Amino acid sequence: MRTDSSPGTLPAREHLPAGDAGTPVLDVVIPVYNEEKDLQPCVLRLHDHLKRTFPYAFRITIADNASTDTTPQVSRWLEAEIPEVRAFRLEQKGRGRALRTVWSASDAPILAYMDVDLSTDLNALLPLVAPLISGHSDLAIGSRLSRSSRVVRGAKREFISRTYNLILRGSLQARFSDAQCGFKAIRRDVAQVLLPLIEDTGWFFDTEMLVLAERAGLRIHEVPVDWVDDPDSTVHIVKTATDDLKGVWRVGRALATGSLSLDRLTRPFGDDPRDREIKDVPKGLARQLVGFCVVGGLSTLFYLLLYSGFRVFTGSQIANALALLVSAIANTAANRRLTFGVRGRGGAVRHQAQGLVVFGIGLALTSGSLAALNAASSDPGHSTELAVLIAANLAATVLRFLLFRAWVFPDRRDADATVGASHTPAHSSSPTYSTVGAGSMAQPGHRGPLPQRPVTQSAPHHPFDTTQFRAGEAADGNWRDVTMQLQPVRPHDTDSRDLR
Repeated sequence: MRTDSSPGTLPAREHLPAGDAGTPVLDVVIPVYNEEKDLQPCVLRLHDHLKRTFPYAFRITIADNASTDTTPQVSRWLEAEIPEVRAFRLEQKGRGRALRTVWSASDAPILAYMDVDLSTDLNALLPLVAPLISGHSDLAIGSRLSRSSRVVRGAKREFISRTYNLILRGSLQARFSDAQCGFKAIRRDVAQVLLPLIEDTGWFFDTEMLVLAERAGLRIHEVPVDWVDDPDSTVHIVKTATDDLKGVWRVGRALATGSLSLDRLTRPFGDDPRDREIKDVPKGLARQLVGFCVVGGLSTLFYLLLYSGFRVFTGSQIANALALLVSAIANTAANRRLTFGVRGRGGAVRHQAQGLVVFGIGLALTSGSLAALNAASSDPGHSTELAVLIAANLAATVLRFLLFRAWVFPDRRDADATVGASHTPAHSSSPTYSTVGAGSMAQPGHRGPLPQRPVTQSAPHHPFDTTQFRAGEAADGNWRDVTMQLQPVRPHDTDSRDLR
């Protein structure tokens, strides 16, 4: 999806650099609500697995969603006993709100989450985050619907899950296979730009994040998982399904109206500098052809209906001109938004003016065809007129697509990238992920190998500053929540190329 407003702000993906040896590479968030029974076994099991199998520094963050049982006490005990565990409490419910709050404040370059029941086999965790660490992908999800996945669950949940994903494919053209699996990860630089675009604070948060990321052209990696259903799950299936359908309608409407600035999430063509310097390479030709054909087919039907209506009251030439004028305006507007992805009002008048020029060419072709038909036959039948007009419109359609692509809606991303590059310092490359710890300052641009997990655990490591802010501000812009200790994260902390 492209707009004329601004170029994408995300740099090319690279293998994650890291500044400090103690910086966690991975932050696994566990959102909980009244999970006093399952929380301790979950955290202990996850911590043991990460210590044995994960080769980099990590952190486990418990995000308490306003629990009313002893979950907060269990969280604080785990934080005190295990150096890699952090506990935060939000005074408002909502899994999406918890993830957005903690992810927005985390300093780890890879952000993940999983459900407290640990239904997903933890052996899939390293394959989940590895493509994000290497720079291959932007997001990663566990999939229970892959052919190689092994899943144990009831028929009702299986039916609901597959039906929901079919709805996503049919309504939002989603291509990922499993939106609801509670096993996902995202790169921090992507999250900083993507999270402000997500409105949902509940269970639809995952789906909205994936749909927007996919529409923006980000790469989503899928990992087949082994998954065992939790029979004691507290999820209210009917209410969750209703809220999800409302979310599908809201996101679909936003995508149709172009109200989302997804161009902010675009990536360069390739990670190799030679790829980024490629000029004049056509992009999205196949998709544009499909969109143009669909719009063209509908426009042709609209044109023929208009022509037949106008022909009742006037001659063939006037009816053709009027029908072609009205359908051309509608065709230009539809191709502008649907085929070439241009959003907003900027340049709309100019595009319509250029479209009218293209209309003039089409009018000349169709009018010339009618004139030739009238010269050949003094009283041609209506069906003959329609056949001639269809043939003339086919020729005009090919020419219209070429003119739209090369003249009316040219892809200006290369030009924008060239202009942006001319104002970018030569030493800028990609964002680093060094952190500001107690008594130390992060060094922008400092790079080193990915940090290994610290061997000693004599003293707890506190990656978060003592800067105070409200949890509700990160989630809703609301300052009425209980104060919590987090480190606010600014987009692209150490990236001098950030133009926002």
